[in-house]
Amino acid sequence: MQTIADSQRGKSLGPMTPSLQPDKRAGAGQPGGRSYHRVVSTPSLLSRVPSPGRAVQRFIAGAAVVGQAGIAVTGAVVRVTESGLGCTTWPQCQPGSLVPVADPVGGQVHQWIEFGNRLLGGGLGVVSALCVLMAIFARPRRRRVIVLSLMMPLGVVAQAVIGGMTVLTGLQWWSVAPHFLASMPLIWLAVLLFRAVGEGDEQPRPLLPRPLLGLQVAQAVAVGLILIAGTLVTAAGPHAGDARTPRLDVPVSTLAQIHADLVFLLIGSLLALGFGMRIKDATPVLWRRYWVLVAVTLAQGVVGLVQYWTGVPDILVLVHVLGATLVLVTAASLWTASRDRGPAPEVVPVKPTEVSEPELAAR
Repeated sequence: MQTIADSQRGKSLGPMTPSLQPDKRAGAGQPGGRSYHRVVSTPSLLSRVPSPGRAVQRFIAGAAVVGQAGIAVTGAVVRVTESGLGCTTWPQCQPGSLVPVADPVGGQVHQWIEFGNRLLGGGLGVVSALCVLMAIFARPRRRRVIVLSLMMPLGVVAQAVIGGMTVLTGLQWWSVAPHFLASMPLIWLAVLLFRAVGEGDEQPRPLLPRPLLGLQVAQAVAVGLILIAGTLVTAAGPHAGDARTPRLDVPVSTLAQIHADLVFLLIGSLLALGFGMRIKDATPVLWRRYWVLVAVTLAQGVVGLVQYWTGVPDILVLVHVLGATLVLVTAASLWTASRDRGPAPEVVPVKPTEVSEPELAAR
């Protein structure tokens, strides 16, 4: 039997530990003295679920970054192989079947390419769900991490709906472009989530002067315009996703020139940012992120030029889409490195709930 001295020393006798605590309830106690009531510590259901460690959280968030970027690349595979209508309907692949079916005329290759992309979308949905569970079971529970993690499954659902509309409209260019563009903010948000699990929740402290932070905002806008112009070039180009799909009736050369001008504008703004960082003595971390972004942007520009001069070969289309996702990842990475929110909070175990013995017996 546990004594009062034992309870006062705070010894743990198991998951349900009786102890004596001063009774502060109304009507308890006698004049001139104190009374005690027996309490039992019972862990809540949520506290019994192991909290994911920091390394696990970063792994799941990193998987979301890779998944959001990867689904854009596999979508490009569908396009260049003309498999966009391999599955002729949605959410089924073929009428009456969720999976590819035998086709003595067209075969099953295009069906499986399109169906494989849908399966990868399902896998991304699983990763997105893990992001939410990670945020819910992490201790302490953090509002910003929860909000960012919720964006992942919501984005996957939105992408699935847009993808269905794309198929049902016969791959019209005005439906295909939003399908690609929807992945871009999700990549950015995934990078923010990856950063959030490893930093604190303080008000962001700028590590660069306000004009340079404003320049980063302008660069983010420029990247968005470049992506929109790129989808228009693709809409007018040879890779429609299906040979029967009508194309955007605008000269490719005109759209490609606009696309290239925006890229030059981005490169110029990056040079200006670099001079500003040098004047303000930026941190080594900022410089590393900056040079990676510059290298990826220049490489992406070279790929775009070679792609245009060589008649848009399939392999370079895939490399160019991959490069677009890497530009976003590196730009978002530089963005997060330009602000400091303090150290990540330590994992705090959930305290067990104290229940008085009469209440426990009543249960």
